[in-house]
Amino acid sequence: MDKQAVRHMVIFNLKHPAGSAEAETFLKDGEKILTTIPVVRFFEVFRQVSAKNDYQYGFSMEFNNAADYEAYNNHPAHVKFVEERWKTEVDRFLEIDFQNY
Repeated sequence: MDKQAVRHMVIFNLKHPAGSAEAETFLKDGEKILTTIPVVRFFEVFRQVSAKNDYQYGFSMEFNNAADYEAYNNHPAHVKFVEERWKTEVDRFLEIDFQNY
């Protein structure tokens, strides 16, 4: 990752029971929808395995630069996903955005 790139990560819990069909659908739909946005690179979906953290899942992706990250935030597919799915199905979350030091 070069110094201009932005690594965007969000860890979250769903309102759905872990491992349920609804949770699996949310994770798959999130990947399918968000990876249609052209500026998204290296999208990954994670399940939490550490006892030190009580978040269940994670999404991680990279952008070439801050402008691409801003374009992602404002992209209609992202806005729609947040409004229609994230706000209704996510219980709590923590967002983290990094650039190389």
